Amino acid sequence: FHRTVTLIFYGYYTSTVYMDPREQENDWDRDLLLDPAWEKQQRKTFTAWCNSHLRKAGTQIENIEEDFRDGLKLMLLLEVISGERLPKPERGKMRVHKINNVNKALDYIASKGVKLVSIGAEEIVDGNAKMTLGMIWTIILRFAIQDISVEETSAKEGLLLWCQRKTAPYKNVNVQNFHISWKDGLAFNALIHRHRPELIDYDKLRKDDPLTNLNNAFEVAEKYLDIPKMMDAEDIVNTARPDEKAIMTYVSCFYHAFSGAQKAETAANRICKVLAVNQENEHLMEDYEKLASDLLEWIRRTIPWLENRAPEKTMAEMQQKLEDFRGYRRVHKPPKVQEKCQLEINFNTLQTKLRLSNRPAFMPSEGRMVSDINGSWHNLEGAEKGYEEWMLNEIRRLERLDHLAEKFRQKATIHESWTDGKEAMLTQKDYETASLSEVKALLRKHEAFESDLAAHQDRVEQIAAIAQELNELDYYDSPSVNARCQKICEQWDALGSLTQSRRESLERTEKQLESIDELYLEYAKRAAPFNNWMEGAMEDLQDMFIVHNIEEIQGLITAHEQFKSTLPEANKEREAIQAIQAEVQKIAQYNGIKLSGGNPYTTITPKSIDDKWHKVEQLVPQRDRALQEELAKQQSNDHLRRKFATQANIVGPWIQTKMEEIGRISIEMNGTLEDQLVNLREYEQSIIEYKPHIDQLEGDHQLIQEALIFDNKYTAYTMEHLRVGWEQLLTTIARTINEIENQILTRDAKGISQEQLHEYRTSFNHFDKDHSGALMAEEFKACLISLGYDGDAEFARIMGIVDPNNSGAVTFQAFIDFMSRETTDTDTADQVIASFKILAADKNFITADELRRELPPDQAEYCIARMAPYSGPDAKPGALDYMSFSTALYGESDL
Repeated sequence: FHRTVTLIFYGYYTSTVYMDPREQENDWDRDLLLDPAWEKQQRKTFTAWCNSHLRKAGTQIENIEEDFRDGLKLMLLLEVISGERLPKPERGKMRVHKINNVNKALDYIASKGVKLVSIGAEEIVDGNAKMTLGMIWTIILRFAIQDISVEETSAKEGLLLWCQRKTAPYKNVNVQNFHISWKDGLAFNALIHRHRPELIDYDKLRKDDPLTNLNNAFEVAEKYLDIPKMMDAEDIVNTARPDEKAIMTYVSCFYHAFSGAQKAETAANRICKVLAVNQENEHLMEDYEKLASDLLEWIRRTIPWLENRAPEKTMAEMQQKLEDFRGYRRVHKPPKVQEKCQLEINFNTLQTKLRLSNRPAFMPSEGRMVSDINGSWHNLEGAEKGYEEWMLNEIRRLERLDHLAEKFRQKATIHESWTDGKEAMLTQKDYETASLSEVKALLRKHEAFESDLAAHQDRVEQIAAIAQELNELDYYDSPSVNARCQKICEQWDALGSLTQSRRESLERTEKQLESIDELYLEYAKRAAPFNNWMEGAMEDLQDMFIVHNIEEIQGLITAHEQFKSTLPEANKEREAIQAIQAEVQKIAQYNGIKLSGGNPYTTITPKSIDDKWHKVEQLVPQRDRALQEELAKQQSNDHLRRKFATQANIVGPWIQTKMEEIGRISIEMNGTLEDQLVNLREYEQSIIEYKPHIDQLEGDHQLIQEALIFDNKYTAYTMEHLRVGWEQLLTTIARTINEIENQILTRDAKGISQEQLHEYRTSFNHFDKDHSGALMAEEFKACLISLGYDGDAEFARIMGIVDPNNSGAVTFQAFIDFMSRETTDTDTADQVIASFKILAADKNFITADELRRELPPDQAEYCIARMAPYSGPDAKPGALDYMSFSTALYGESDL
């Protein structure tokens, strides 16, 4: 779109350069004579322009037509402004060497598309000022002005448009050309103020003071913008029409200075954006790590408490443990359930943001993965279940122990009361002075005692068995029980030995004695078992009982009724025994026998039999009342079971139905994502409003536990099952809402339309045959083939992207991220490296001062802290390696 234009300078020389056709207008094709004032301005301006580049190579020129004559500095100038190497110059002092050097410079200019006409090396070597100025102007046009482009305009027109745009807001400034529009100096000051307002107080400048204005702009530019002073204010003011080429050269320096600053600002903005994203992601990672650590630490502290199986001694202490456990369930655990759910939501949101910003997936610290937290949570719930079961078993054990301990005390007391005085009786020597009849009586009495002793053998065995069971159940007061049992057993053994010894003594004297009162003997023989029966009946009527359901208490009531049915026969036996005693009294009275004392064969008196019988008659109705009270209690417990079962049989299916509905909603997803999100939140609110039913069940369950009810035949649901189902329901709806929010985030960040999302969902659901919400490897492979992807290598690459953890399944969110990444563009490491290179002025490293100058303070320090020292061949003290830092931002190396 360019053509060759021949430029005629001053009527003495011409040159041809490639220009835009529009740049032929005005002054570009006219032939005019060189004005001495213009020549002076050009000489000063061109010399300053050349020196602004030559100083980079550590040199400069004093006289523009003299210092370029040998071609050496001319070649050096071209190398500096182009960044390319020219052929090696000749160092000889002869004219031919100078001409050859100049020709090399002219050949290089020509190689850049500039055709020089009538400018030969001889004129430059001879010091022709006009030709030399023309050549320098050609270089300025090609390397400083031609590449200027503003809104599809270039070179002079582009530079003029740039000046007009930048100075448009300033009063008294109207840039229409590159000569008289700059005489008053306001345009120069306006350019500086537009880009660096802190350097110039523009409002204090006056249009009628051009010298002050020009000198102010030139001094500020030289001091702060590194633009050398190229013209004198007096030459511009005292010339009717300043030299256009000198002004253009001067203005182009301002353009390049400010254009570089704009590029640096753009580069800084890009880096700020990238660093802001990275910093936000790091904050999210730190928050996740802290929340995960806190939750895992809480679980670590809680599990040992739940695994503590130290038994308590009493029922009250165990009940307190159960109450503490209920407090943990009501107060301490629910916030942790919310933290766990929020942790999963934060993790998913972070992964979505990382994918959207083209960052590698977040891998938490070892042991803090979501799966690790779920595993620890599973262990916690297992410990909870085991702890609750243990406490209930312990309560049953303690209840059993209390019952056995009371039974032991009752039987031991009865036995000790029976044995009281028996040793003294067995050791007395009354048979030595007794008559025959008295000895026979003593022998019969001893036989009755042996019968009584044998009857008590069963009670002693029961006492020993109860003590053994208390030891096996780890009864806390086992030492005292064992000591008492040991004493009873030792005493029992002693009684056996003494009984045997007395019998032998009585039998030795039996031959000398006779006359046994058969009636007394019969009375004793019948009274002893009847007395034992009454004692056993009283013991049974006063025995404690423990039941767990209506059937058991009804069994006890039936047994009690059967016992009552035997009372008439027992009363007949009592009357028969009393009749024997009455017959003895009748015979003694009839025969005038004076009875000395009671029955010689037994200590059981008719009065004691009547007293015990009356005691049995009193205990029977008391037993009736106790059994009826227990029956009422079991009926109340049965009512609690039915009440809990009725509500549980409603809540359990309701939770299951809601879980199935959520699964169906997550698959169907009708309407826009925003509609789905609103519907899901309304659905979540409806679930939360169901919470009073769960609380009611908790209250019923507490009543059941307080009543020590351990089974419920009316329902298959337990409170534990319902709690887990409720927590899973809340977690599932929260996770589904989070997935929709992440899809909205993906759609907005990637520019995906609602139709595209619907198409993705349709394709995903088509291959999700089991409606699990995730595609297995073979299902995902079939889906990729339907989208046009083929080949095992390609499939393996894509699986590495969508399933970085090698779980074997691809979620819908990962599927959307992959599809959006395939169709959109994001920042890359190369773009960030290019931005840092602009800030570093094309160096392969950057310094801390440059970062602090170009970036906000917090992000500059962020880069300085993470950039490694630069170790390249051109390294300098304090140099930082921005390339490895940029690649690390995108996961291509370790940051």
